[in-house]
Amino acid sequence: MTTTLFTDARLIDPVAGAERRGDLRVADGRIAGPGPADRVIDCRGRCLAPGIVDWGVKVGEPGERHKESFRTAGLAAARGGVTTMVCRPDTIPVIDAPEALEYVRDRARDAVVRVRHMAALTRGRTGREMVEIGFLRDAGAVAFGDGTHVVVDTKVLSRCLTYAASLGAVVVGHPQDAGLSDGACVTNGKFAALRGLPGVSPLAERLGVERDLALAEATGVAYHLDQVTTAAALPALRCARAAGLDVTAGTSIHHLTLNVLDVAAYRTFFKVTPPLREEADRLAIVEALAEGTIDVISSMHTPQDEESKRLPFEEAAPGAVGLETLLPAAMRLVHAGHIDLARLWRALSLNPARRLGLEGGTLDVGAPADLVLFDPDAPFVLDRWCLASKSKNTPFDGARMEGRVLGTWVGGVPVFERARADA
Repeated sequence: MTTTLFTDARLIDPVAGAERRGDLRVADGRIAGPGPADRVIDCRGRCLAPGIVDWGVKVGEPGERHKESFRTAGLAAARGGVTTMVCRPDTIPVIDAPEALEYVRDRARDAVVRVRHMAALTRGRTGREMVEIGFLRDAGAVAFGDGTHVVVDTKVLSRCLTYAASLGAVVVGHPQDAGLSDGACVTNGKFAALRGLPGVSPLAERLGVERDLALAEATGVAYHLDQVTTAAALPALRCARAAGLDVTAGTSIHHLTLNVLDVAAYRTFFKVTPPLREEADRLAIVEALAEGTIDVISSMHTPQDEESKRLPFEEAAPGAVGLETLLPAAMRLVHAGHIDLARLWRALSLNPARRLGLEGGTLDVGAPADLVLFDPDAPFVLDRWCLASKSKNTPFDGARMEGRVLGTWVGGVPVFERARADA
């Protein structure tokens, strides 16, 4: 395998929580110490960081390949600096049995980046019957959850968490009160009232978080809240962390950088689950990220075709693509002074890798050479038709952004180089 030396790089080290100017050598697919190199890449002072581990990617295989395939998702990931996609189980059919997991693992070979898979927590994501967690874990599932479906039956959820805890499995929950959030498409408030759209109170998320944390405490399970998006949910999360519970929390890049006013004239590309929040909530979540209460940032990549989005706001399918826009959108937080690059990369790479027991997220010697080279200040206007994803439902279409990926390497092998892609 070719040995590569990256010179004059701005190295982003999330483990040390710092950045420094220097060189980095790759040999045999891993980060190595000083030595000879077959190829030298002059980074010219641009940022070199561990590849992004994107936890919560939806791929359309099986059942909705017309929206996204593993091949196109992998290409989009590479262009966005994502070296590992952790895929959700909310497919058609659901990934709730070892044979279904085996199928998607086989199909994922089409992707140019690493792919790991979550499995459902209940059969068919119906919240009634627990899946075979042990068999699915043996088959390669890295976590278990029903996606945006909430397990309403507390007794069923408690049994699932107890069994998962006995196996050391990570469970992912979507914190919402299903009754309060049913039928809602925006967050309650003046904007929702003026637009005549059905809204949901932030209380729905608070109740969901408090219930799930109580069950996590009772069962001792390793629990991850996939999308914490409101200020009302943070006190319970902070208390759980202070009490030493094995609980982590994530949020989506859309909830960190957009708010409910972006829906504007019923723009369905801004319809996501949970709905975009008030600006005060967005700032509270950004602060929680900076202090470490929020551990993980994900794209929550959810491809939808044009027919699913070109509908009245209430009827349009929720979700947005985000594999290619995750990094430049995250740069908004850096340029606004909310967070530095090292802290940001803990949430984008190191924390999800550690939580799921994956290699990566670090520049330490011996770690996999999954790397992204990017210019954090490079400006561009996003054109959704230039995205590699099959679906183009991005809320950032036409937006002025900063931060461009120049190259992505998986195991030391280049899977995207902008100079070649633009040639």
